[in-house]
Amino acid sequence: MKRRTFLRLAAYAAALPMPRIAQAQTYPTRPVRLIVGIAAGGTQDTIARLLAQGLSERLGQQFVVDNRPGANGNLATEAVVRAAPDGYTLILANTSNSINATLYEKLSYDFIRDIAPVGSIGRGNGVMLVTPSFPAKDIPEFIAYAKANPGTINMASGGVGNITHMSGELFAQVAGIKLVHVPYRGEALSYPDLLSGRMQVLFGGIPPALEHVRTGRLRALGVTIKERSKVLPDVPSISEFLPSYEASAWYGIGAPKATPADVINKLNQAMNAIINDPKLGAQFTDLGVLTGTSSPSQFASFIAAETEKWAKVIRTAGIKPE
Repeated sequence: MKRRTFLRLAAYAAALPMPRIAQAQTYPTRPVRLIVGIAAGGTQDTIARLLAQGLSERLGQQFVVDNRPGANGNLATEAVVRAAPDGYTLILANTSNSINATLYEKLSYDFIRDIAPVGSIGRGNGVMLVTPSFPAKDIPEFIAYAKANPGTINMASGGVGNITHMSGELFAQVAGIKLVHVPYRGEALSYPDLLSGRMQVLFGGIPPALEHVRTGRLRALGVTIKERSKVLPDVPSISEFLPSYEASAWYGIGAPKATPADVINKLNQAMNAIINDPKLGAQFTDLGVLTGTSSPSQFASFIAAETEKWAKVIRTAGIKPE
C-alpha cells in the first residue's frame, strides 16, 4: 500500500506545473523573440541587436530581433501584450510607449497595465540643430530670435508624436516661443531640407547628426538631456540655459503582464551585467546612449513619470496623431 500510494503521489506531482523557481533555473530553453516597433536599421534597431547578442551569450539561447514596424510602435506592443506570459516574447520598450499612451485616444492596451517592466538600457541624448546661416549662435540667441520673429521658424521632425517632435514641442513650451512643426516620414528624410535651409531647426538623434556637426554643415546648439554627450563634449546641455528642460529617447525591455517574477528578475540581472560590460558600454556610447541599470520596479516608476511628462506636453500643444 505504501509503495502504491508513493507511486500515485509521484505521478500526481509530475503532472503539476513546474515551480517558478525551477522555471527561472531552466529559462530559457528555446529561442526568445525581442520585438522592435521599427524596421531594421537605425539606432533603436541597433540597440536591440546589441542587447540580443549579449543576452544570447549570457543565457545560452538565441534572442532573435523581430521587427514589427507600424502605427508608431503600437503594432509591436500589441503583439507582446497578446503573447504568452512566459518570457519568450519581449519588447524593446521606448519613449514612443510613454507618448502613445496619451497621443492615441483608443488603444487596445494600456502599456503600464499590460506590460511588465524588465529593466532599463539607457537614454538617448538628442541634439538641437540649425544651419550655420541661422542668425542664432546659441540657445539664448535662438530664443530671442524666435520671440522677435514669431511663427517664422520651421521645426522639422521625424513625424507627429516622434521624440524629435516632442523634444521640440517641450523646448517651445519651456522657452515660451512658437515653432512651426513640419513632420516628415522619418528623421532621415528631413535632413535635405534642414541642410538647404528650408527647415531652420531639428531636435534630432546624435548618430545621424554627428558627421554634419563635425564638418560644419550643421551647428549644434545644445543636447537634450542634462548630461553633455561624450561624442559632442563641447556642446552644452539645453538645461544649462533652461533648467527644467530635458528630453530623451529612452530604451528598455518589457514582457507581457503575469510573466513570472523570477523570469523577469533573471532577465534583469543579465541585462544589468551586459550594460555594465565596458566593451558593450562603449558601443552604446557611440550610439549616443547614456546607459543605466535599474530594477524592474525602478524602471516601472521611470515609465510612469515619462508617461505623465509627455501627457502634459501633448495636451498643452493639442497634438493629434496623423
